[in-house]
This record gives sequence, C-alpha cells and structure tokens, in this order.
Amino acid sequence: MKTVRLSQSDNVVTALETLKIGDEGAVQEIPRGHKVASEDIPAGSAIIKYSQTIGYAGCNIPKGSHVHTHNLEFRNVDTEYEYSTNLRPVLAADQTDYFMGYRRATGRVGTRNYIAVLTSVNCSATAARLIAEHFTSERLAAYPNVDGVVAFVHGTGCAMGGDGTGFELLQRTLWGYARNPNVGGVLMAGLGCEMMQIDWLIEAYGLKPGPLFQTMNIQDIGGLRRTVEWGIEKINAMLPLVNEAQREKCPASELMVALQCGGSDAWSGITANPAVGYACDLLVAQGGTGVLAETPEIYGAEHLLTARAADRKVGDKLIELIKWWETYTSRNGGSMDNNPSPGNKKGGLTTILEKSLGAAAKGGTTPLTGVYNYAEPVTAKGFTFMDSPGYDPASVTGQIASGCNLVVFTTGRGSAFGSKPSPTLKVATNTEMYNRLIEDMDVNAGRILTDGASVEQVGREIYDAWLRMASGEKSKSETQGLGDFEFVPWQVGAVM
Repeated sequence: MKTVRLSQSDNVVTALETLKIGDEGAVQEIPRGHKVASEDIPAGSAIIKYSQTIGYAGCNIPKGSHVHTHNLEFRNVDTEYEYSTNLRPVLAADQTDYFMGYRRATGRVGTRNYIAVLTSVNCSATAARLIAEHFTSERLAAYPNVDGVVAFVHGTGCAMGGDGTGFELLQRTLWGYARNPNVGGVLMAGLGCEMMQIDWLIEAYGLKPGPLFQTMNIQDIGGLRRTVEWGIEKINAMLPLVNEAQREKCPASELMVALQCGGSDAWSGITANPAVGYACDLLVAQGGTGVLAETPEIYGAEHLLTARAADRKVGDKLIELIKWWETYTSRNGGSMDNNPSPGNKKGGLTTILEKSLGAAAKGGTTPLTGVYNYAEPVTAKGFTFMDSPGYDPASVTGQIASGCNLVVFTTGRGSAFGSKPSPTLKVATNTEMYNRLIEDMDVNAGRILTDGASVEQVGREIYDAWLRMASGEKSKSETQGLGDFEFVPWQVGAVM
C-alpha cells in the first residue's frame, strides 16, 4: 500500500495512488489522495489528520477502510483559544535580497506599471472596457514602461442598502486599487446618479484629482460615445507621464504577497501550501509581508493562528471574524462546511476543518502581526491576515486592494486564474496535474512527492520566482492575458 503518513498521532493515511483493498468478495476502491484508516476508529471518535481533529467517525471504521463523506461527520468548532503561546522569533536573513521595482512618490514600490480604468457602478462598465480596449499593444508600443491599460469593472455600485457594509467594502476596494503601487495612473468612470458617487469616494479617502488621477461621468459628458472619446484622450495624456517610471533596485522588504489557494486536494496541505509557507518565512525574514485571506478556509485552524498572534488584540480580532462568519452563514441558511467544494472532495478533502488545516500552512511559522478587514490597507510587516470569502477572485481582489503587489496561488485541481494589476504565480500541488496544465502552472510542488524534493527546496524556488516576477518576469497567467475579468469586489448586504 503506497500511502503518506502525516504524523504518528494521525489515525488516517493518504493514498498516493488508487488502492483496491479487501478480498475477492468485497473489494474496496480508494481513490488516489483519499484517506485510509490506519487503525480501527470507533463510531463517534475523532478522526485525526495533521495531529488535529478534522471530523468524527459516523460509524465504526475498520482499519484499512476508506474514510470520506460517507463515514466522516462534520461538527462546528468549539475551541478554547490560546494566545501568543507559539511565537517563533523571525530569524534575520543572511543577506538583503533585491528586485527591480517602481518606487512611487508615496514611497511604496510597484512590481508592475498599469493605467487603471475604474468604475463606480456597473452602468459605466461598457464605457470603461471600450476605453481600455482602444489601447492595444500596437498603440502602447511607444510606452515600453507601461504594462497596459486595464478596465476594472463590477456588477454593483447602486441600489445598495442594509447596514452599509457592502457600500464600505466597495469604497475600500476602489480606493485600494487606485492607490495600489502597481498602478501608475487612474481614470475613474461613473454614470452620475449612482449610489457610489465618485465625489464621495474622493472626499472619504483623500484622493486628489490631477494628471494621473482623472474622473468623469457619462451623464455630464453627454453619453457613451463622448465618454469613450474623452477617456481615450485623457489616457493618451497620461501615457507619457506613466512611462517615465523606471525600475530601480529595491529591497525584498517592499514586497507584499497575497497568499491564496484555489481548488484544493489532499496534497495541498502536504506540498504546495507548506512550500508557500516556507517562502513566506523567507520573505518575512527580509522584512516583507505575506497576507493570508479566505476566512472560511481557516475555520477549524484559527486556534493555530491565535497561538501565533503577536498579542491578544490581534488574536481577538481574528476570532471576531470567525464568529461573524458563523452568524453570516447561519443567517443565510448555510454552513461553514459548505466549503470544501465538490472538486475539493473529489481530490480527497472531506470537511472544511481538513481543508483549513492545509490552507493555513501558507502562512508559514512566524508571528501573526496584524488582522485586517476586507480591502483594508495592510500596514503591518510580517505575516498578516485579511478577512475575505473563500471565493478566489473576490478574495484576491480584496488582497490587491489591501496593497499586495504580488499574488501566489496554490491549486490541486488546476486553475486558469490570473490577476491585474498584481501578477499571480500558480503552484501545483501534484505532478500529474502540473503536467496536464503545464501552460498554466508556474511551479510544481508535486516534486515533493514524486521526486524527493524537500518543502524547503520548493519554498526557496517559489520565493526566488517572486523576486524574478517582481522584477518584470511574466507569470504564465500574464503571458496568456489573464486578469482583465477577475476583478470581483465582495458583495455583502441588501440590493434594492
């Protein structure tokens, strides 16, 4: 039997390949990546993986049996939290690492240099797209330091009600994209009568119109055609100014990396996520920042993060988010165990508790220095957390709005995700999927299982790829043009 044992205390192992167990009269097939009982597990007993409880036996499970949705039950988390009990010191790096970035007037550093066409409301989405589509690679050829003109459009911005949460989230997201260091110029387009008034946004966040920050609305300009023509004219005036930016040598401490995982499988918590965690530790040692997100996907692992909280205030804020999500899902007739998805379960994951334990590994081992609301500016250095749903495009949108200038995205099922203005590096959890989707995957963490590579080796490979990508090397998602349609602000609250 070819299996992976996670620890001596676990009562399950993970199959490296499809197994057939039993005698001729009762053969049981256990899919690759699924769990096998390594001992008899009585009904009602905790099922242990990663030395943590991932659920409970719904019946007596004999040794060697398949353990999955048919015999493993989920129960809500009921944990006594410990705070700051597992604080490991950040080891100073042996040397300062550098990348070639764009240093902005604010002092922050970009890894790309885009002009963003932002929309306050869906009613101006077509105008924004038509403006951005005008600027083809041929028209931008004279501006080699400009990565592109991209429209960030969304499906909301008006008829927003309730407690104001949705309105605030959208405001923070738009403001965050406007000030992301990967954006060199901004044109903001509205209709004119929407709830999300551009003037309010400017007033609330202190944005200052000028040559590199222009605003307009369709009603004032006189219709779609004139708006598009006006927008093209304004961006033509911006291009020479944005093109003046030059890459210069910048320390790795200026990197803020969004730590993200897509469709997971049984190997996510064994290969790709721990490798990203090691890369995050390397970045933190340089003085940089890693931003974990997807609050529903740390559910059941949050006690591991509170133990790493720099202080009680940081830990308490994380638990406040967990409790909000429990109430939110209950109010909407859902369950925290609605995630993992069908694809996750096909890949061997059974409960959200199991998925979360793997997902949290992306945060490495250093102290948790800050916890932030969705799209709130991340100001702390080190390993941090931002509240978001588990839906990848919405989560990454929030992380970029929070200031991330790079994204790393682990996947066990495969993904064609990409993002702008901050590029995405995709890490495959297993070699079979990496080879099948090789045009989309940047790093194969499956080598930890198939080739004997260590987590540390692959983690270093990921970290080095961040430095190269930050200096301008394109990720595979960039070469395929991804990122124009993956701007998805999180929508919360009533639409009226």
